[in-house]
Amino acid sequence: MAASAIDFPPMNHPWGDTLPAPGGLLTLRPGLHWVRMPLPFALNHINLWALDDDHDGQPSWTVVDAGVATEAIRTLWQTLWAGPLAAKPLSRMLVTHMHPDHVGNAQWLIDHFSGAQPARLWMSAADHLAATLACRETTGYGGDRAADYFQSHGLSHPEGMAKIRERGGYYASMVPSVPYAYRRLMDGMRVRMGERSWQCLAGYGHAPEHMALYNERDGLLISGDMLLPRISTNVSVTDMEPEADALGLFLASLDRMTALPADTLALPSHGLPFTGIHTRIQQLKDHHRDRLHDVLTACRDQPCSAADMLPILFQRSLDLHQTTFAMGEAVAHLNHLWHLGQLRRGRDTHGVWRFEAV
Repeated sequence: MAASAIDFPPMNHPWGDTLPAPGGLLTLRPGLHWVRMPLPFALNHINLWALDDDHDGQPSWTVVDAGVATEAIRTLWQTLWAGPLAAKPLSRMLVTHMHPDHVGNAQWLIDHFSGAQPARLWMSAADHLAATLACRETTGYGGDRAADYFQSHGLSHPEGMAKIRERGGYYASMVPSVPYAYRRLMDGMRVRMGERSWQCLAGYGHAPEHMALYNERDGLLISGDMLLPRISTNVSVTDMEPEADALGLFLASLDRMTALPADTLALPSHGLPFTGIHTRIQQLKDHHRDRLHDVLTACRDQPCSAADMLPILFQRSLDLHQTTFAMGEAVAHLNHLWHLGQLRRGRDTHGVWRFEAV
């Protein structure tokens, strides 16, 4: 990765390698508690947040993100509500975006841990609609349309394509249902939770309308998946919006986050809480700049498909789950250069999209 010409404060993990115990809380600030749950993927965990709140003057909890709908995660939620969360009901289920590890248990948590008044889902409109649609008809995650889309971008392994076609219910298997009624989160909106006011920061490219939350008083950013400390956020183009410039949207969203103070404490969905957000933002921008250079160089040599980009962008072996995300990201890099006018595209005699330098 190329070094940045700007000297930003270094990244730091204030709690070191300390993690919340399974079925327990780790209090980071008064009224702000860290929960960590397992995931059934190579990315094996998600960070969730429990915030002290009140509803109609009664103490309650707001939970930020819900985890995938697995028995392991639901058992841990039950342990939490039999233990450190037991004194108060859930009054608000806030979800940063529509991906299964964030919204999967939202309905279940509302059904099981609300008080006399059912908790309300709070979510952006675009992600609520996307999640509701994906529960009924998988988009971007599997099924015939996803397989045809990947095939049109050069993925041709017969066994892998068959498995993708079989995954038509992939999203619904992790998100059985999404609450029908919800409270809409919008960019710039302020949400009061307990003693803190949080400003919604919309981010694009990773999800339709991802919402991060920023508390100015204490310098806290619940960054969701938009800003992660060690891995780069997946930025994909899917079959539903095949000409999208997802990477351009993501990079513009990172630029907006540079307006936050340098000492902001980021609370990411994966990895450890960290400071040094400007350094991390620059690292991510440098990463994508370098990958775009690699893609453009390859397309100068010969017309390339997204599948041709996999060994260039991902220098490791990929399982099927990772391959589908990698294909989406490869298209995102190609589409970005196409939108910039540095590549042109066309279908070859097999119907595969190929990109070449202008």
